[in-house]
Amino acid sequence: MRSERDKMLAGELYDPLDPELCTLRDRARDLCQDLNATREAQHAERRRILLDLFGAGGDSVWLQPPFFCDYGGNIRLGKKCFFNFNCIVLDVCQVTVGDFTLFGPAVQIYTATHPLDATLRRTQESGRPITIGSDVWVGGGAIINPGVTIGSRTVIGAGSIVTRDIPDDVFAAGNPCRVIRSLEPGETTSGLRS
Repeated sequence: MRSERDKMLAGELYDPLDPELCTLRDRARDLCQDLNATREAQHAERRRILLDLFGAGGDSVWLQPPFFCDYGGNIRLGKKCFFNFNCIVLDVCQVTVGDFTLFGPAVQIYTATHPLDATLRRTQESGRPITIGSDVWVGGGAIINPGVTIGSRTVIGAGSIVTRDIPDDVFAAGNPCRVIRSLEPGETTSGLRS
């Protein structure tokens, strides 16, 4: 018999009140609370918590608390990612982020989703993994929905709601987020408007 955790990670319906999952969420939330209580000079303590929290990338991530997540272990970061203040990652499924990706303040990444049927919603939920490439910049307040892939070197405009895949090397923005134009090497931010 497959565990509820196995079903969750596979994107199937699962029971979020399963004792193993409750224990894992409690652990992550305690680590986030510890992280969020650190002071700026506590570099070694922050690094220890980040290494304990993330599935990968805790050794080089730069993160400005507060930060919140469901499990932490389902977040796999590349080298030198950055999270600005107030980011949230609901990582019931895998969240994979490439190297040197930047998240503005209050970015929200949601792998979690719920059945449309109200009776099922009482006891079950599910999720879909999210993949974000390398050298991506996600502007402040953007929301990335379940199952989305964002290509490398792409810029997502502030406040965008990403509901579908976005390719490499584009500027995309809006609600729903859509490709505005291709990006050229060496561009500055002066030409980006949503």
